[in-house]
Amino acid sequence: MTEGVTLITGAGGALARRVVKLLSDTTQMVGVEFRRNMRVTADLPVYQVDFHKRGFEDVFKDHTVDTIIHLGRFEAEESTPESRYNANVVGSQRLFDLAVKYKVSKVIVLSTFYVYGASPYNPALLNESAPLKASGLSKDLVDAVELANLSNIYLWKYPKLNMTILRPCHIVGPGVRNSMSLLLEQPVAPVLFGFSPMMQFIHIDDMARAITLAFKEKHRGVYNVAPEDWIAYQDALEAAGCARIPIPSIPPLIPNTISKILRMKVFPAFLINFFKYPVIIDGSEFEKKFGFKPKISLNRIFSHYRERK
Repeated sequence: MTEGVTLITGAGGALARRVVKLLSDTTQMVGVEFRRNMRVTADLPVYQVDFHKRGFEDVFKDHTVDTIIHLGRFEAEESTPESRYNANVVGSQRLFDLAVKYKVSKVIVLSTFYVYGASPYNPALLNESAPLKASGLSKDLVDAVELANLSNIYLWKYPKLNMTILRPCHIVGPGVRNSMSLLLEQPVAPVLFGFSPMMQFIHIDDMARAITLAFKEKHRGVYNVAPEDWIAYQDALEAAGCARIPIPSIPPLIPNTISKILRMKVFPAFLINFFKYPVIIDGSEFEKKFGFKPKISLNRIFSHYRERK
């Protein structure tokens, strides 16, 4: 049995690969990946198994897991709502239960700022105590909110897990395949008439650094992760070298219908409100507790996408 191991879920993702690279000299690591055909780091032992399958507990039987970095989450555009719920909520609960059973001493959970929901009534800056309204605005974000609530329950019920929950803004950069990164890669990107909400972006390398800081420090709690600057959506498209194609914004049924008909993975109907209303999160608490400041500027972030055009 391997002692003092760090378990990283979602091991095939671009973010996980960067975290593994940053921590490989610090800790022994083992990966779990439930998504098929995902590339993993060559020297990282990886179990390809679903969280809720019986064989998943073998990871904890084969290794003395000291820390869990939970990055393995289906994005809303990747699967059906039922599959996402089983993976993101039911699977995560199994992971947390095993963490309790095997006395894991540190758990880091990657959440998302989407859980706050996009609403015209949001305050200018959303701190970690803001209500999670996303599930009331879109059924496609129910699993993200449920995972956030589940993580909060384990945070307070099992203090020995030293759980740290991170809610980052848009993660973008090389290798990232989420909706926003795919959108910035497009030569032509949709915009809604009359709307250009302020947005925040963090480079994948900075996010990997944030996770390694959370790994090194035991500060329990929920933390937003975001830079202090932000940019209007349409300005971000221009900076990334995207031409803009306007879409009618009213009535709401029109942009939703256009998105569904065109099957815009980069502009999914359930995220339409995020292209209307700003969702700006306050990352000052994470900055203060962990001494974190992003190193990669917005100009460098968008230059990556300009150069790919």
